[in-house]
Amino acid sequence: MDLFDKLVERPSPLGPFTSEGYGYYTFPKLEGPLGPDMKFNGKDVVVWSINDYLGIGANETIKKVDADAAAKYSFSAPMGARLMTGNSDEHEALEKELADFVHKPDALLLNYGYQGIMSVIHSLVDRNDFLIYDELSHACIVDGKQLAMSETAVFKHNDIEGLERQLQRAVNRMKPNSSILVVTEGVFGMTGDLGKLKEIVALKEKYPFRLLVDDAHGFGTLGHDGSGAGTELGCQDGIDIYFGTFAKSVALIGAFVATEPRVIEFLKANARSQIFAKSLPIALVVSARERIKLIRENPQWRDKLWENAKKLRKGLREIGYNVLPSESPVTPVLTEGSTELCTTIMRELREKHGIFVSGVAYPVVPKGMVLIRLIPMATHTDKHIDKTLKAFEAIKPIVFKDVNVSKSA
Repeated sequence: MDLFDKLVERPSPLGPFTSEGYGYYTFPKLEGPLGPDMKFNGKDVVVWSINDYLGIGANETIKKVDADAAAKYSFSAPMGARLMTGNSDEHEALEKELADFVHKPDALLLNYGYQGIMSVIHSLVDRNDFLIYDELSHACIVDGKQLAMSETAVFKHNDIEGLERQLQRAVNRMKPNSSILVVTEGVFGMTGDLGKLKEIVALKEKYPFRLLVDDAHGFGTLGHDGSGAGTELGCQDGIDIYFGTFAKSVALIGAFVATEPRVIEFLKANARSQIFAKSLPIALVVSARERIKLIRENPQWRDKLWENAKKLRKGLREIGYNVLPSESPVTPVLTEGSTELCTTIMRELREKHGIFVSGVAYPVVPKGMVLIRLIPMATHTDKHIDKTLKAFEAIKPIVFKDVNVSKSA
């Protein structure tokens, strides 16, 4: 059978949205300066769908740093992979600063979060090993699992008893050269709850494993100093391999992994996504260094982010919405309904109320459910929140048309 014909016969569940809904439900184009006020289809909207948690992407100091770095280095230098000709003092300085930020002895800069963690997982385990991961882990972890040659097992979301059963099973089947890697997230991006890191770390007293935590949403937003979910939960030292991305609170391209120097040395020579890919441009690295510095120097940004998140959630609950018990800035609103309801909510909010939100239905969430995810930023104001709450109040007859409101409250 011709490959292209075969593709037509096995479309993705998202297929209709990437064709009929292109530019609206999928691949929408937000225009104007990055921030809570942007334009969509020529209309002014309050945006709750971008991950610039601390509002640093539109920071004037950062804009100047970016412009100066681009003028000095261009976006070409350095050319080549870091292993060959793509290293610089700036890259090495950023790695030291990242390691210090998350309280780990060493760090390795990665070009991207998604491909970075896939490559890290692929590098760490071999055919004699066991990889155990949370069922709600991000797609990049699932893809990394598929690349790994190890035996894999999954435990139900945040189910410590389920994890312990998988650890017992792995220990019983270990060979002399077998190892165990447990992978989970600091913050689960769709639901906003934290991984049970403290409980997982405690299991190390009973089972021989290493812990890798993807803290994409926790880096910069959680902990007294922004160093992530492990610090927030008081168990950062128990995380053996800490992974963070710049795509959220740093509002930039890039990622990093922080751990012991011997592991970093191994990854430098074995992480294929880095060995065989061009190094991050120096201009981006210079910008990342300044952004990390500003995040550490401005804890009030994090305070404002949390203030906004709490106001938004309180208001949504008071008008009858089921806001999941998120432990991070992610604010998920769950209701019963179909894919059609999901798209209707997005359209109503965007077209009639100037509120841009993103929603998901099956297969991202179970059939019959709709999840609207709002991402607060430090740069949202009370005016933005009030306007949004009024909009959600106005669309209640649509959202709860076939649902008992008291059931959803």
